[in-house]
Amino acid sequence: MTVSTADNPGVIAKPPSLFLAALAAGSVLELVFPTNFVHGTARFALGAALLAAGIGLMSAAIRKQRAAGTNIETDRPTETIVRDGPYRYSRNPIYVALVLIYLGVAVLGDSLWLLALLAPLLVVMRFGVIAREEAYLDRKFGDVYRSYRASVRRWL
Repeated sequence: MTVSTADNPGVIAKPPSLFLAALAAGSVLELVFPTNFVHGTARFALGAALLAAGIGLMSAAIRKQRAAGTNIETDRPTETIVRDGPYRYSRNPIYVALVLIYLGVAVLGDSLWLLALLAPLLVVMRFGVIAREEAYLDRKFGDVYRSYRASVRRWL
């Protein structure tokens, strides 16, 4: 990874685009090679619960970012380290929320393909997005970020 002087993390793609790409690829695979794994009302209850949890977590995380006056978009500068709300428990609550929403769609869609594509998606997120964000925040905020990183887990 090369060190960037730009005031943004230089991620490989915007995270929502990565999740949408995985959803699209899994949907195409599902059409060509159908799968199923959850039947009956359990599918709808579990899928809806995952979606609701993801949407709630994302809403709370975005509200905290906006209240702190920092950018949410990965191609814009980060203005401050947010430490309250869901950021007390995860350095990446928006990404946790995207995973919950993705899982909710996979369950509601009864798609093993979507579940199978989650693992490579998380690898791409870890190295193509999160590692770059962490390096950027370390360069920009130094000890303030290192202290936060030492006290709050990356995911959960």
